Amino acid sequence: MQAEGALRKIIHIDMDAFYASVEQRDDPSLRGKPLAVGGSRERGVVMAASYEARPFGVRSAMPAATARRLCPDLVFVKPRFDAYRQVSEEIRAVFARHTDLIEPVALDEAYLDVTENFLGLPTATAVAKAIRAEILERTGLVASAGVSYNKFLAKVASDHRKPDALFVITPAMGPDFVAELPIGRFHGVGPVTEAKMKRLGIETGADLRAWSLDRLKDTFGSSGSYYYAVARGIDERPVRAHRIRKSIGAETTFSDDTAAYDLLAERLAPMVDKVWRSAEAKAMRGRTVTLKLKFSDFSLVTRAKSLPAPVPDRDSLERIGLDLLRGLLPLRRSARLIGVSLSGFEQEAPDGPEQLGLGL
Repeated sequence: MQAEGALRKIIHIDMDAFYASVEQRDDPSLRGKPLAVGGSRERGVVMAASYEARPFGVRSAMPAATARRLCPDLVFVKPRFDAYRQVSEEIRAVFARHTDLIEPVALDEAYLDVTENFLGLPTATAVAKAIRAEILERTGLVASAGVSYNKFLAKVASDHRKPDALFVITPAMGPDFVAELPIGRFHGVGPVTEAKMKRLGIETGADLRAWSLDRLKDTFGSSGSYYYAVARGIDERPVRAHRIRKSIGAETTFSDDTAAYDLLAERLAPMVDKVWRSAEAKAMRGRTVTLKLKFSDFSLVTRAKSLPAPVPDRDSLERIGLDLLRGLLPLRRSARLIGVSLSGFEQEAPDGPEQLGLGL
């Protein structure tokens, strides 16, 4: 059970293959076909893959060329973010009928605290069923939902039987469910940490639970406390209706790789424009500028500079980005992607009120 805290009712909603599903909904000729959103057949990366493409091993963040080799019949379509944002707004309107404690994670994903819900439904499971049905009726798209007593387990539950799934992890189930969970399924354990844990003999939640708090802190630093808690089914984080945005960024993949400064500077400029427009629209000012380059072998390098005060204007943002770029010259390899982001915002969000409740 939740350690020394109130039992919450948390739902994690995750749209199934969201970008690809929107494309298949809007273009009937794409239905039933292996589909990738993003990049092209030769360049860029897969942003989303339809469920027809996944048996071939096609996944998001995969280089487009690799996806094409795995699935020669893969259909590529360009992303339409305006369409995705519009659908996302419709989905969030459904959430808002049930609770105002909504923490968006992405256009297709959110946590909801339904310890108290507006429609007076008796359980979180009933709320999740209603939300899934409303999303399907309103958008024609399928959502998976996880229901549990904390955010960690709700996230695990939503992914447990995807697609088109509703799975509940009760307080009685939580610790044993986590004990059997492969370590790679733990939210917050990325590929590098997973590999490190496996080298140390940590294959499952039970293996992780066997480690003491001090040993986890010594081995994994500040993340050790988090691993210690979630290995026991404990996650005290509340659903935050006003999340602090950590960064605003933009990047572009080139049609031709280049190591030339002039070309890289030219391609950086529109990314600076996008970042600054977004920051202005959100009235956010950040102190840290980060430059990102990805090379032809898909290796990645980033450089960052933090100022004592927020970046004052668009030209200053570009100037800092170009300074960071010049600091990387001469490039030993050609670059295929450049990006810039702004972070270190001087903005804080209030904590949400603690919610009390009973079962799921």
